[in-house]
Amino acid sequence: MDMLIAYAVLGAFAGIMAGLLGVGGGLLIVPVLVMLWHADGLGGSQMVQQAIGTSLAVIVFTSLSSVRAHHQRGSVLWPVFWRLTPGILLGAGLGATLASAMPQAALKTVFGIFELLVAAQMLLSLRPSAGASAERGLPGSLGMGLAGSVIGAVSALVGIGGGILTVPFLDACKVRMQQAVGTSAACGLPIAVSGALSYVLLGWGNAQLPAGSAGFVYGPALVGIAAASMLFAPLGAALAHRLPTSVLKKTFAGFLAVLGIWMLASP
Repeated sequence: MDMLIAYAVLGAFAGIMAGLLGVGGGLLIVPVLVMLWHADGLGGSQMVQQAIGTSLAVIVFTSLSSVRAHHQRGSVLWPVFWRLTPGILLGAGLGATLASAMPQAALKTVFGIFELLVAAQMLLSLRPSAGASAERGLPGSLGMGLAGSVIGAVSALVGIGGGILTVPFLDACKVRMQQAVGTSAACGLPIAVSGALSYVLLGWGNAQLPAGSAGFVYGPALVGIAAASMLFAPLGAALAHRLPTSVLKKTFAGFLAVLGIWMLASP
């Protein structure tokens, strides 16, 4: 029961932050799950893989409501979404395959470094320079396929919805920010579906995984986190109009940095 409460609290916090700052929950869910399982003795030699797979499964559910909200506002560029999706599906499968084959220590290091980079980007409010891409807009089919593959692979490797990658890419291609965010939210769904299914299949039949697992997706954590996250995300969106989000964003970035350092330093 204590772990179920912990999952619900984690989901509520992730949902509020997603609604408040537009930051996906994977950067929070993965390291906190590793902490919880490490303390509870639940994790095995592929605990990080299971945390990432579970995070992507949570994103499947949370992204559905996000996509619907952005679609209703007309901020999803569906032609762009469909051009990115084939590469995303392929990349997510490849990213999950790579993660499942990596030693746990190496995967923790990759995640920790990535989280520190994201925290630095948020703290410094860094944005890519549009450069020449601003003149030519979105690339052709090959370029869109390559971009989708990279976004999908990195996202599935670390268990995120890809917004931290998709939004800067679309922004650099001179897509209006509102539409970049909406289209990125839509792209999070194929990333999560392809990634989560890949983690289920890659971990299927693994005797080291705890009861209640479907491959590298842990059912009790999925249910608790997803339910609370979907419930509390609207609260975060409402608070976004009342709270100083720039200050909160930097505070949250500091929290992510701490989690990243813990992933690098923990046994």
